[in-house]
Amino acid sequence: MTEIWQEPVRGEYPDPTIMGFSGLELLQRGKQGLNPIPPITHLTGMLIESVSETEVVFSMPASDWFLSSQQHVSVGAITMLADAALACAVQVGLPPATPYTTAELSMTFLLPCPPGGVLRAIGTPLADGRPLGLSECWVEDGNGRRIAHGTSSCFVLPTIEGLGRPDLPLPELKDHPTPDPYLRPAVGEIIEWDVWRALSGEEILQRQISGELPQPPIHYLTGMTLEKATRGNVTLTKPAHGWLTSPLRTVQGGAIAMLAHAALATAVTSTLRPGEAYRPVDVKVNFLRPLMGDGRLVVAEGIVTHRGRTLAVATADVIGADGKKIASAMGSTMILPERPA
Repeated sequence: MTEIWQEPVRGEYPDPTIMGFSGLELLQRGKQGLNPIPPITHLTGMLIESVSETEVVFSMPASDWFLSSQQHVSVGAITMLADAALACAVQVGLPPATPYTTAELSMTFLLPCPPGGVLRAIGTPLADGRPLGLSECWVEDGNGRRIAHGTSSCFVLPTIEGLGRPDLPLPELKDHPTPDPYLRPAVGEIIEWDVWRALSGEEILQRQISGELPQPPIHYLTGMTLEKATRGNVTLTKPAHGWLTSPLRTVQGGAIAMLAHAALATAVTSTLRPGEAYRPVDVKVNFLRPLMGDGRLVVAEGIVTHRGRTLAVATADVIGADGKKIASAMGSTMILPERPA
């Protein structure tokens, strides 16, 4: 069976001259369907719901595809949605011909997120003090509860000289023989709580690697693979495939953050005793260089730096195929005696 991320990529990128519009105009065009649909939208269903000078809202189905091994929607999926709202909340205030890039993303997770309904990320600009723009967002689950809060800082780059207002054709809509990935029945399984009660986290991870226990759906959607796991140290890989790219033609920052958080959270999982559960508290990701969607393998190593009775802290580095560091992350995780409700 061909994996989703191995299928021909769906989606298009805008003509570079689209930067001749202001940030607000460009996002309004996206809301109106006047810009090409990027691959990451075909993969996840993430869309601009509304845009104004003071607020940018993105939505995404809380699909079973986003489930982690402990039943709830992966915070990596939440971070992908938040990153879109945070970045565009900075973009909305930029004048024409002004590029930008995300430098840092911080998330705090308030409640576990159940599948079902539609997730919404409401992004608000805080400051456009060039060369640094700041934004924040709230993420709501399918029941309208606030489940996460995020902030981000973006580098605003020098104006592109000689770029005027473009006259662009309407994007071409293409038919595909199958539904977009997020609309298909999810593949993969959660791990039942009876198994978590019987085995340590390290044993569970080892059995996932060997195939004795199932991989979670989000691994099948994105191509993430758990390669190695010992107590307090894990390695995950993911192809930097085109499905994860944004209109900027690079792998979306939130998708990089998803891999980084998966590595540090899985490292914490490897320290769990039978019957223990984990609940992510926060994560901070620094983006060091862009990642091209060329399909080459990206590696993330997660290491636990502190393991107490109720709190664990871990770090993760994301390394590109050329050996250069793409991002660094640090996050904390609550240790619970039972699976969170």
